[in-house]
Amino acid sequence: MHIRESILPAIGKKFQFKTREGDLFVLIVHDDGRREWYQFDRDRPDEVVSTLTLDDDEARLVAGILGGMVYKPKALETIEIALDELVIEWYRVDPSSRCVGRTIGELHFRRHSGATIIAIVERNHSKQINPGPDYPIRAGATLVVAGERRQHKTFRDLLANGCDGQ
Repeated sequence: MHIRESILPAIGKKFQFKTREGDLFVLIVHDDGRREWYQFDRDRPDEVVSTLTLDDDEARLVAGILGGMVYKPKALETIEIALDELVIEWYRVDPSSRCVGRTIGELHFRRHSGATIIAIVERNHSKQINPGPDYPIRAGATLVVAGERRQHKTFRDLLANGCDGQ
């Protein structure tokens, strides 16, 4: 996710970003500590669909919750202890990716990265658990991948840079 920052003279700072899902958000941090959060319509990016205003204390509390500092689900604590170095990540397949239309077997993700695709969630929310080598990669799908951190870095690079499968 790319975040664009700009200074608002005599007001504060503006942060604008677009999520992987395509949602556009703007956060304005005022010099007095107030935060204003704006969500824009996907189809009409000039139209605000929701706003939220928080004071400094509220913003810090919400940041802690979002960042997992206030509460960490017990299931995640147990999984982290049991799996130690194993990390599960979710990757959205960009429609422009050269991986689209090719199968898992053709792309040799496991051979090149060591990471394993353990599930795929399609755009229509259908799920394929433990997809085989003949399963095609589709635009907008979310790949659920297990591996160690270094393997995820390689997997992410393969997914982003064309999945050459060589």
